[in-house]
Amino acid sequence: MKKILLLSDTHGFIDEKILKYVRQADEVWHAGDIGDLGVTDEIKKIKPLRAVYGNIDNAHARLEFPLHNRFICEEVDVLITHIGGYPGKYSMSIREELQKNTPNLFICGHSHILKVQYDKELHLLHMNPGAAGISGFHQVRTMLRFEIRGKSIENLEIIEFEKKI
Repeated sequence: MKKILLLSDTHGFIDEKILKYVRQADEVWHAGDIGDLGVTDEIKKIKPLRAVYGNIDNAHARLEFPLHNRFICEEVDVLITHIGGYPGKYSMSIREELQKNTPNLFICGHSHILKVQYDKELHLLHMNPGAAGISGFHQVRTMLRFEIRGKSIENLEIIEFEKKI
């Protein structure tokens, strides 16, 4: 079993509220718009990190992290990218990959809107953790945490913080 903390759109911001949840996870996954590699450096000091770069990330982030990150966690095939869309409205850049080689779990960020939805057509679970940073239109900072046990994704929890620090 793996305990996963999923966040996105930190835009260079990390605080003790986020780090508290990092310490409780087995792995942390970041779905892009890191903003400053100091964010990922802080996370990596504490727990293993899997991440992708987002549209605001600079050349240093793009050298360290891929655009798409595909891997197996336990027995779950995971695909993470930053700009991915939603079931029925996937972005052109990822739609073909999802149809040809469908993962069990598809994760993206970018919208700053937390959304978890099962895609009945492709038979995958889609997650967007919203935005953990303080930049953007969102009013509440959000993250997700869950457990992966074999092929099962369990105990999904929404973590919310006030945007103002």
